Amino acid sequence: MPNPQTDAERPAWLRLSRSRNVGSRSFQSLMGRYGGAGAALDALPELAARGGARAYQACSERQGVTEMERALAAGARMLCLGADDYPERLAEIADPPPFLWALGDVALAAGSVLALIGARNASSVGLRMARLLAKDLGDRGHIIASGLARGVDAAAHQAALDTGTIGVLAGGVDHIYPAENEKLAAEMAEKGLLLSEAPMGLAPQGRHFPRRNRIVSGLSRAVIVVEAAARSGSLITARFALDQGREAMATPGSPLDSRAEGCNELIKQGAALVRDADDVEDVLGGPRSLALHEPAPLFEHNIRVEADPDLAERAMSLLCVAPVEVDRLARDLAVTPANLS
Repeated sequence: MPNPQTDAERPAWLRLSRSRNVGSRSFQSLMGRYGGAGAALDALPELAARGGARAYQACSERQGVTEMERALAAGARMLCLGADDYPERLAEIADPPPFLWALGDVALAAGSVLALIGARNASSVGLRMARLLAKDLGDRGHIIASGLARGVDAAAHQAALDTGTIGVLAGGVDHIYPAENEKLAAEMAEKGLLLSEAPMGLAPQGRHFPRRNRIVSGLSRAVIVVEAAARSGSLITARFALDQGREAMATPGSPLDSRAEGCNELIKQGAALVRDADDVEDVLGGPRSLALHEPAPLFEHNIRVEADPDLAERAMSLLCVAPVEVDRLARDLAVTPANLS
């Protein structure tokens, strides 16, 4: 991946990744074919026209400059795919973000990262479990990653502040959601790390969270679920983890508590049962193989793929860089939500 070598090249990289219907895989295909973001941007209108799209417009230079200025004002750092400071594990997944905005200590992502996630409306027992696991694993040298949501996520981040924690946001890295976690996020920007692939200032919507979840799992060696309902974002993250070749673990809960139903089902299907940090270390110390039975669709719980053009590449044929695939690339650039229904 020919990543930007100077600050002058970064706006073109940003504009290409923000252009309509250019997702992470098509971004890589374009970069591979044209050798750079500037040349790929120049080719987009013609490619889109070949695919049947009329008046296709890439992300404008003004939009790119505005976002770069906003990032500079927030103190955010741009981590480009292929660069030395881009998280190595994340770069290995099938659809890594072309770049991330980062606030904090980027070196944390190179450590032994473990994702600890769970219910927003967690029970007192679930919150206590999240804190104990996060602190014990942190004391053993692991970095705790989560989604900065209320409940289990916030508890895990708080407990791991002194040992290293990474928060992945669904919206802009400068837009903290929920607002109640603004103080925690500020502490993490100082002592930990905040990451987001979303545009600066973006307020997250429902469709953004599954994409955030793939980054949480992609950064991590393993995903540990502490309390999760039967249909929840935490289970989506667990399935992303399995698709990415990561370990999936879960803490057991009462069969009478709906907040534990998802975790109990994960364990029933083969996920490692976690009672404490020793159980986690046992799994990390040896090879395991897990494939959930009848995996649910990645985008569930009221998230409609066709409502989000940014997810078009997941519903279309994936791109290759060979010249014979240019027509397919052109068709993907012309995708509209209506094509996906």
